Amino acid sequence: MLKLQNVSKQFDKKVVLSDINLDIKTGEIVSLLGPSGSGKTTLLNLILGLTQMDQGQIIFNDVDITKTPMKNRGFNIVFQDYALFPNLNSYENIVYGLRNKKGLVSDQELQEYIDFLELKPHLNKKIGELSGGQKQRVALARTLVTKPKILLLDEPLSALDGVIKESIKERIKSIAREFKLTTIIVTHDPEEALTLSDKILIINEGKISQFGTPSEIINEPNNRFVEEFILKQLQIKRHNIYNLFGEKYA
Repeated sequence: MLKLQNVSKQFDKKVVLSDINLDIKTGEIVSLLGPSGSGKTTLLNLILGLTQMDQGQIIFNDVDITKTPMKNRGFNIVFQDYALFPNLNSYENIVYGLRNKKGLVSDQELQEYIDFLELKPHLNKKIGELSGGQKQRVALARTLVTKPKILLLDEPLSALDGVIKESIKERIKSIAREFKLTTIIVTHDPEEALTLSDKILIINEGKISQFGTPSEIINEPNNRFVEEFILKQLQIKRHNIYNLFGEKYA
């Protein structure tokens, strides 16, 4: 569905991404994982079209969209801070992106999104009255109603914790499955990537260290960086990893 070929990017002569090649299938959840400054957010912005690459190609459904403007790509993003309008209530935020797209979704479809994310009791609340998890669900609904071809999420769980984080994680999985929606997530947290994703792209210093399933990355790390980054970060989050991969890595 989405193919990146030899993608590279520099800022002020500093190489941020170098020769990135990636294939993502329809409906997959793929996490872009790496330490701060590794280039994962830049890669997300290149896919979105917010930033232009220096070289390489982006192919979507066999069409070269490298030079296609962001507004014409049909992708959409939920930002880390949700970017909701505090002066509008939840419902007004959800339908905001439809104001110039009459007929994009029917009233029935809109209601289905609201019901799917269990937002009906919160539609008349202002954003300041919502919890972090409720804000995240409103941001997801606002994005879903525009029927994106790819859903991009920038650190979607970083402001959440505990039960709320696990709930949103399950929502994201359900969205991808229910709508067959290819989903790309930026995260710095290996536990989030391992428990949320079908595939994980680990980036270090602008280059791909490994691309594979959670099981492949845990059991067959490509290099020392992958092994140390993953296992060191996971030592304080053992229970989820035990549930996924057993005693060896818990």
